[in-house]
Amino acid sequence: MIELKHLEKRFQIGDQTVHALDDVSLRIEQGEYISVMGPSGSGKSTLMNILGLLDRANSGDYMLDGINAGKLNEAERTRLRSEKIGFVFQSYHLVPRLTARENIELPMMLSGIAGKARKQKVDDVLAKLDLLDRAHHSPNQLSGGQRQRVAIGRAIVMKPSILLADEPTGNLDSKSGEGVTQLLESLNAEGITLMVVTHDSTLGARANRQLNMLDGRIV
Repeated sequence: MIELKHLEKRFQIGDQTVHALDDVSLRIEQGEYISVMGPSGSGKSTLMNILGLLDRANSGDYMLDGINAGKLNEAERTRLRSEKIGFVFQSYHLVPRLTARENIELPMMLSGIAGKARKQKVDDVLAKLDLLDRAHHSPNQLSGGQRQRVAIGRAIVMKPSILLADEPTGNLDSKSGEGVTQLLESLNAEGITLMVVTHDSTLGARANRQLNMLDGRIV
């Protein structure tokens, strides 16, 4: 499903070239549950951004379902990202003025899906995430765990095949973090490919495959 071949990502800082990714090759099958761990600056977030089509490698190939994503123009990359990839971030990135329902609905609005179809899909997601009684609450009226569930709802409402989670429990207490982790794992059990980027070795150890990064390489 995902195949990376000799990816290189370089940044120029003054007169120094930093290899954020250094000859990374990786194959990920549909439905895998993978954690990516390593110290700050090891390349974890760079890898996730390239997998999520938010950034491009300087060289190498990124094959996604047989498509060479590195060869696509920005409009094609945006469409592919919308169809196949969902994101969950440590800081939620919810729109403060929108309700939980409206935050979840947002990707469908941006994709031009009709209102009636949006309502049914959002209802299904709210029920799945046990958020029906919080549907009309704004983010500042929700707990951290509830905000992250809304963010997960927004990430999955378009039915992506890949879910990329960057420190998804980093801002949560242990009980809320456990609830979010179990939710992500239940989505993986339904067939979504799950990649979790984390500093938390306990969370990372729950994945079926662990990748450890150092100095832009998978070690």
